[in-house]
Amino acid sequence: MCKAYFDYASTTPVDPEVAAAMMPFLHEKFGDASSPHSLGQEAKKALEDARECLANFIGAKAEEIIFNSGATESNNHAVIGVARAHKAKGKHIIVSSIEHHSVLEPVEYLKDHEGYEVTYIKPDGDGCIDPEDIKRAITKKTILIAVMYASNEIGTIQPVAKIGAIAKEHQVPFLVDAVQAVGHVPVDVNGLNAGLLSLSAHKFYGPKGVGALYVRKGTELASLILGGDQERGRRASTQNIAGVVGLVRAIELCGQKMTEEIEVQTRLRDRLLSEVPKRITGVKVNGHLSRRLPNNAHFSFDQVQGESLLMSLDLAGIAASMGSACTSGALEPSHVLRAIGLSDEAAHGVLRVTLGRWTTQEEVEALLQKLSKIVKSLRI
Repeated sequence: MCKAYFDYASTTPVDPEVAAAMMPFLHEKFGDASSPHSLGQEAKKALEDARECLANFIGAKAEEIIFNSGATESNNHAVIGVARAHKAKGKHIIVSSIEHHSVLEPVEYLKDHEGYEVTYIKPDGDGCIDPEDIKRAITKKTILIAVMYASNEIGTIQPVAKIGAIAKEHQVPFLVDAVQAVGHVPVDVNGLNAGLLSLSAHKFYGPKGVGALYVRKGTELASLILGGDQERGRRASTQNIAGVVGLVRAIELCGQKMTEEIEVQTRLRDRLLSEVPKRITGVKVNGHLSRRLPNNAHFSFDQVQGESLLMSLDLAGIAASMGSACTSGALEPSHVLRAIGLSDEAAHGVLRVTLGRWTTQEEVEALLQKLSKIVKSLRI
């Protein structure tokens, strides 16, 4: 069955223009960027042009970009690389309790296996982190602060610029997981005072398996993957040139379309946020009502199991999710929903609707109609 797709936060379709840009580097221009011959040098030029383009898009310098396999690697590299590079100074990390698992799990690994101390900053009921809580947690031994730009589950946008200013004042590296933001809202590493920033191509209409880590010049970072001198010795492995070309073509298209897409998606999102509680009783909107991503709507439903809701929507031709695709198979309630005060029962009855480039008004209206009927049938 042809489905209306409402799971753009999990992954996006590759834009046809992105696929077209990648094709030559899968066939005619397939060289290794480390090779000295003409095919290799052609690949190297494409790689460095892409690095310059991405750097310009986020306000960085080309030499501050490390291309890699995606945001999970970026976040692992940032957390572990900074921690190990700064361990002589101290072993204290500050992290929000609602980070993606690709940040939380390496932090927990350092705590459990390498003796690091971790302060977890809790959000308020809307999922917002208070910068003053970050400031109060800083000690002379703090070597990393990590707060995501926006929640991949509930869509709340954090006051990252204020947190970044605090980190800069105290000379502590600041990691911003910007996976849900880059390509969808303006992101500038200098305005955020970010020391490190992660992104992944498949979240903004590029290919899977390629991403980047921004590392501000002067930020000490130990290598995570060894065995070669690629990426200025910071990330060994033959570069995925086709993927990098696709990432940057996707970024270029996002730059061209962003203003219009923000306007359209915000309008459709607000339609969902206002209409779902009107049409269905026992509904709560999760996340900040206005300070949220333009494409994210997140609900919890009384007396409904989220898994049953998703299956019923799928049978009705609608693809959506409960939250992070990385934990969709877990039986435990989301750590994000627990952190904002939802009970375990409420956290099991949630629906995340995320919009994208090809979402239409007609699809949103169809979702509203089908959702009302499905929730009613599941409560019987």
